[in-house]
Amino acid sequence: MKAAVLHDTAKIPRFESFPDPVAQAGEVLVRVRAAALKPVDKQMADGSHYSSFRAFPVVCGVDGVGRLADGSRVFFVMPRSPYGAMAEHTVVPKPRCFPLPDTVDDVTAAAVFNPGLSAWGALKWRAELAPGQSVLILGATGVTGQIAIHTAKLLGAGRIVAAGRDEKILATLSSLGADETLRIGHSMTDLKHDFERLTKEHGFDVVIDYLWGAPAEALLAMLTREDFAAGTSRLRWVEVGESAGASISLPAAALRSSRLEILGAGSGSAPTSPEMWIEAIQSLLANVASGAIRIETEKIPLADVEEAWNRKSPGRRVVLIP
Repeated sequence: MKAAVLHDTAKIPRFESFPDPVAQAGEVLVRVRAAALKPVDKQMADGSHYSSFRAFPVVCGVDGVGRLADGSRVFFVMPRSPYGAMAEHTVVPKPRCFPLPDTVDDVTAAAVFNPGLSAWGALKWRAELAPGQSVLILGATGVTGQIAIHTAKLLGAGRIVAAGRDEKILATLSSLGADETLRIGHSMTDLKHDFERLTKEHGFDVVIDYLWGAPAEALLAMLTREDFAAGTSRLRWVEVGESAGASISLPAAALRSSRLEILGAGSGSAPTSPEMWIEAIQSLLANVASGAIRIETEKIPLADVEEAWNRKSPGRRVVLIP
């Protein structure tokens, strides 16, 4: 079969032949129809993700959409290594395959599952967002950040502030449900003052952070108090991504002078309850089918994976088609 094959973390995957997968006990063969190219796929390939590949060669892609031998259409996640989603065929443990309704097409399903479940997990499971609460989304101009705006609105957020670096996309976010927007520029001092302005009358209950790095440090500097007054409310900060930097300086005073709680959202903090996953998947698919959650996509043949790997597609998700 043909696949996007990675031979080394110093390189990008190549479109080439790879041995056909053979299902073992408890697994199913999947004929892949669509696989999204996501930041996590690139991070796993270049070695910067905590679950990066350790053995090579390997096929890239953590999830996708395909058909089983009986013709049923599924979304699948985490194929058995060294097989991945960016291939003509893959092999997946059966419990990691989820039926897809006809109301959601292959490309949209492949594109929306990862960011949609990420946004739900950060807001619903980790932040425990309650109706009427205020949310700040750092990195709102990215694909997942945009879906986080949709999701926060659907969960009943009372105020959504969207902060991002892409000025053109930022101008469109009010149509997605953002009440206010904030451009993140090069000056972190200016950004700190902007955060102060936004929280002067009404603070935030939740921060969803896809950036980390310098923007996170600017917000921490604003949150650090210089008196002995008690904080008035909890602030749940959920760290999801690191597109602005993988590490920060975290002063002890930022935690001791406020009611800040820093949490993470990722595979290690995901729930083990099947019922919770089923609820999240059903909610996501229903909202996609109704148009309440939307995602912009760009279809590219799998054969062009090398060209697509470093393509800039701001605000859109590239989907590879075998």
